[in-house]
Amino acid sequence: MSRESVTLTGREVVFADEEIIVSKTDPKGRITYANKVFQRVSGYSERELMGAPHSIIRHPAMPRGVFKLLWDTIAGGHECFAYVINRARSGDHYWVFAHVTPSYDPRTDALVGYHSNRRTADRRAVRAIEPVYAAVRELEAKQSSPTAAAAAGAAFVGEFLAKQGVAYDEYIFSL
Repeated sequence: MSRESVTLTGREVVFADEEIIVSKTDPKGRITYANKVFQRVSGYSERELMGAPHSIIRHPAMPRGVFKLLWDTIAGGHECFAYVINRARSGDHYWVFAHVTPSYDPRTDALVGYHSNRRTADRRAVRAIEPVYAAVRELEAKQSSPTAAAAAGAAFVGEFLAKQGVAYDEYIFSL
């Protein structure tokens, strides 16, 4: 069964506030480490996750433009925080508050990948971000390609933040 053929269930998977989902990827976003919490919540085994693109858990309700902002930030050597909706193997979903950082070789300072810790998402923040994400997805759906959708979505988020008078991290932490 391919990931694309999985029917979304509308059911939410939850995990305990004290649990942390941890994953590491190589510079191309292929998973090199997935802790037991990640495996349990996503419904994928370690074997299925190792070497898979991290996008294996991408939920279609997650705007491409937000991922573009996240990847642009971490590729620039900075940490990024984001509210993310992920898709489990079963078609269920789960919201996380993600903290993603680049990882470097301590001897050479070369980028070796990315490290992400995800905690449970604050429900008030999810309710606040859902209409923003819906507006971004609506704009992205009108674009001619996934690349164009990501660019348009990222531009929309940038304009939204400018109107709010805040930087991305300030907005995320204000929710």
